[in-house]
Amino acid sequence: MGLVKGIFSAVPSAPGLVLSPTARIGADVRFGANVVVHDGVAIGDGVTIEDGVVLGKGPRLAPGSAAAAAGGGPAPLTIGEGATICCGAIVFAGATIGPRAIVGDQAYVRERASVGERSVIGRGSAVDNDVAIGARVSVQTAVYLTAFSVVEDDVFVGPCAMTTNDDAMGRIARGTPLRGATLRRACRIGGGVVLVPGVEIGEEAFVAAGAVVTRDVAPRTVVMGVPARVVREVPDADLIERWR
Repeated sequence: MGLVKGIFSAVPSAPGLVLSPTARIGADVRFGANVVVHDGVAIGDGVTIEDGVVLGKGPRLAPGSAAAAAGGGPAPLTIGEGATICCGAIVFAGATIGPRAIVGDQAYVRERASVGERSVIGRGSAVDNDVAIGARVSVQTAVYLTAFSVVEDDVFVGPCAMTTNDDAMGRIARGTPLRGATLRRACRIGGGVVLVPGVEIGEEAFVAAGAVVTRDVAPRTVVMGVPARVVREVPDADLIERWR
């Protein structure tokens, strides 16, 4: 990956491009209009950056937050080869976007979040700080993945699903760790599901649309309802290996 020197002459079709001289741009990168690339951003070969994208934005932290107290800035943003960042998306400094991943229109990926190879973040979804997303994950429209969540490979997260990480909603002692959700390999989360802080959804489990999950879900279990309850087991025919 070469330095940014001379890149302006290579992108005459990108009006309004603002490109830091410390950014690193690979070969065959395509820029849309009015893109902003901040200091230190590293963009791999064959990446597509669509109109109005902001890359490498620095976080603005509340004075009392744990991250602010720790001090120091995030690492540079890294975007893997062949990835696509769609119109109006914001990807913060310190995030990592894997090869051939897609960050959808108006999506938001914060510092220290990682999105794995060939994963898709849907339109208007928010990936909070310190979220780890594996490979081939499908995050649909308007999903919120709260800080300190883990999403393993091949997980499906339906539209408008929400994770949470603070039982007391801000009224916790300073230094108390937040607990995001853990979504194990190939589990499926239906549209509009709410996951309370710290719950784990087991491998190949299925959470039906609209459920409120207040306790861990065992692997290969189907749950539904408010609060979610077990109704049956996921059959062999529905396992991820049958659908690759």
